[in-house]
Amino acid sequence: MKNLNNIVKKLHTPKWLFLLLSIVFILRIPSFFEPYSYGDEMIYLSLGEAIRRGIPLYSAIHDNKPPLLYIMAAIAGNLFWFKAILTIWILATIYIFWKFMCILFPNKKDGQRAAVIIFALLTTLPLLEGNIVNAELFMIGSTILAFTILLSKNLTTKKIFLSGVLFSISILFKVPAVFDIPAIIFLWITTEKLNNKYLKIFIKKVLLLAGGIATPIIITAVWFFLHGALKNYIFAAFMQNVGYLSSWRPSDVEKSFLVRNAPLLIRGAVVAFGLVLLYLKKKSLSKKFIFASSWLLLTLFAVTLSERPYPHYLIQSVPPISILLAILITEKTIEQILTIIPVTLALFVPFYYHFWYYKTIPYYVRFTKLITNKISYQEYLTSFGSHVPRDYKIANFLLKASNKNNKVFIWGEASPIYALSKRFPPGKYITDYHIKDFSSEIETINILTKDMPEYIVIMPNSSNFLDLGAYLSKNYAVIENIDGVNIWKLLSPNVRSLLSS
Repeated sequence: MKNLNNIVKKLHTPKWLFLLLSIVFILRIPSFFEPYSYGDEMIYLSLGEAIRRGIPLYSAIHDNKPPLLYIMAAIAGNLFWFKAILTIWILATIYIFWKFMCILFPNKKDGQRAAVIIFALLTTLPLLEGNIVNAELFMIGSTILAFTILLSKNLTTKKIFLSGVLFSISILFKVPAVFDIPAIIFLWITTEKLNNKYLKIFIKKVLLLAGGIATPIIITAVWFFLHGALKNYIFAAFMQNVGYLSSWRPSDVEKSFLVRNAPLLIRGAVVAFGLVLLYLKKKSLSKKFIFASSWLLLTLFAVTLSERPYPHYLIQSVPPISILLAILITEKTIEQILTIIPVTLALFVPFYYHFWYYKTIPYYVRFTKLITNKISYQEYLTSFGSHVPRDYKIANFLLKASNKNNKVFIWGEASPIYALSKRFPPGKYITDYHIKDFSSEIETINILTKDMPEYIVIMPNSSNFLDLGAYLSKNYAVIENIDGVNIWKLLSPNVRSLLSS
């Protein structure tokens, strides 16, 4: 007990926070035992393995996010350590968020506790995919640290520039992090005097912040330029994300710009109206309320850009929601009532856009059954999807039948098998939907013909690929069937020439 007290004192951490961090760690333990199944995680691990092998990002292996998440996956090397790194990051983020709340709720312990507890639970529980490695959980850490520095006392030019660098790190995890940045600029506009002297200081701060934001992005651009992949980097990490705007409404593609983007423009107008209203009422509102409300408006705009209902998108809005809920729960001022407006908006967005969510209690019940031997490991795998045990079998076969330099092509939901087997396709796309979105069947056949993979796996329920059947019959033969999935092996040149003659 004395050692525990000494640790708490050295970290300058109140006992309740240390207890909360301990609970968060315990709640994250089941995530360490999750199988290779979640598509996004599998893509990140595959690109991380590519980095470890020296395969150039974007030019030789593709995904449409900036590089930091793949670098994290490369450092991890496997799913267990990927989850462990995320756990350490989240524990540090919760600690930083507490420091931030000490600034926003000075001498208000109840407000600090409420905000931090809400934040910790929403970023940890499966409800919003807090158990899954995603860019949002990483990017909010550097964003919160940037805001903590910017709202602390004795703000210097170095601190402003450093905050810009931290915002840039968030962007290099995922581009929508850019929408967090205007919250601090708006706060400066609303809480400082607008005179000639202040205007110069304001412009200087914005330029310093912009310089900090630009620096890491420019460094990455130079690095990819020197490796001949600048165009691929800019296009994949930044430009392709534009295609996600309203992408959940594919039928609107042929409509006019205004009609197609009307929902986006309406949401932008709502944000603008909210910011104008906050500005007009700035004298009667606290700095904390203005900041949290404007930050929430901006993040809600970010999470609805694509109108896709993935729950981890909402994690970007968790910090301002936590602040506003803490005001609602603990304060007895007019702002306690006013917080109902932004909180209602925050609840309306996931309801209106039908955001998915994941059940929390069954997640922990399932893990409890595993560790108490009430279900077998095979049953545990199957609980994540009936295909999961099959994917493990296929990956195990590829590991035994091929070496790491052998190319493998998988048509269908392939990312778990690529991640488990640590094999790569002859082209740069490791998911069928990337081939559909950014390539074509003809181009894929040309790649397969030029760089024939040792094995081809055709997953059940994969979309029809007309030319692939003819290509297989001329060059491959089925050598293994795993749970109804045929695995084709490349024939020798002599056999292929006989078949073609």
